[in-house]
Amino acid sequence: MSDTPAGESPTTLIATVIEKYADQLIDFRRDLHAHPELAWTEARTTGKVIDALAGTDWEVTEIAGGGLIAEIGTGERRVALRADLDALPVEDLTKDPWASTIPGVAHACGHDVHTAALVGAALAINEVQASGLLHGRVRLLFQPAEEIMPGGALHLIQAGVLDDVHQVFGLHCDPSLDVGRLGLREGPLTGAADSLFVRLGGKGGHTSRPHLTEDLTFALGKLITELPAILSRRLDPRAGVSVVWGMVQAGAAANVIPGRGTLAGTVRMLDAVAWADAEHLVRTLVGQIVAPYGVSAEVTYQRGVPPVVNDVAATAILAGAVERVLGYHGHVSTTQSLGGEDFGWYLDRIPGSMARLGTRTPGGPTYDLHQGNLRVDERATCIGARVLAEAAVAALTG
Repeated sequence: MSDTPAGESPTTLIATVIEKYADQLIDFRRDLHAHPELAWTEARTTGKVIDALAGTDWEVTEIAGGGLIAEIGTGERRVALRADLDALPVEDLTKDPWASTIPGVAHACGHDVHTAALVGAALAINEVQASGLLHGRVRLLFQPAEEIMPGGALHLIQAGVLDDVHQVFGLHCDPSLDVGRLGLREGPLTGAADSLFVRLGGKGGHTSRPHLTEDLTFALGKLITELPAILSRRLDPRAGVSVVWGMVQAGAAANVIPGRGTLAGTVRMLDAVAWADAEHLVRTLVGQIVAPYGVSAEVTYQRGVPPVVNDVAATAILAGAVERVLGYHGHVSTTQSLGGEDFGWYLDRIPGSMARLGTRTPGGPTYDLHQGNLRVDERATCIGARVLAEAAVAALTG
């Protein structure tokens, strides 16, 4: 039973609960940060979430293959809140007392903050429900494998987590935004992102006789520069297509033209229409670019994630939630990025919205995501928890 005073508003109750659990939520986030787990291996993290929800009225269900959902409330209307569990294959360089204890693995994208914030929101919503102030159902989505394409969101969707869900909300850390601010945007928030791997093969030989070889290294160089250039002329420039290579491998000696070489990179764009055409065009262009050099090309194109496209009404709900937590100036307009986020798969099916959660200490350094030196202002955890809880309650009330 709740000991909440009669007539207390959900906003006041949420704030009280999060304040009560603030230290525990920060400790929870630190524990996750110290014990990161890569995509599809998030067993410990999942167990910690289950432990954190023990003793509440949340009905928790683990998903076969990874992840879990939790549900509370009654009624026909249901909203969902999502957090991602996985870390990255990045070395933690922070030297903080809670730095990663797992070599080569770190929460360099803030998923530990996302998960801790959703646990905090769960504790607050539990009290709202106990006080009779929750007018519907809330489903929590603790999702594995956001960091790999096409993302663990599809795994949860296939398990039916969006069944009978009317709206879904999420947060993503933004280290370029001060703590105490959230970035909101109606419409596209992120870009579509695919991965591209090209393996070239040809007759190698001595660098003194390139005319007797199929100069694979030269062909690699042409592919590196020409594929991005040609795509920019074949796709609508408003699509903002970007091909960036992250790996190039060929050869082992200065005077040997190798017989094999590989390229790997990402193909990103702002527009879902261009995304639909990109794979066929990339495959065609790769073959055309390397054909004059006589080499063979094997293309592996992995479609990744669609853009996150925020629903107008759902974004308004998030804006109202931020205002109740931080005041009118708590949210700012944000821009679309080329970053990929598999939250887009949820929004491809139901309305919802994702906000960017400020994690920079005002006046402090600006870090970048996916870097081992990423630090977050820990106040963001409780702010995120309050905003998520407020959004869920408001979405059921409106």
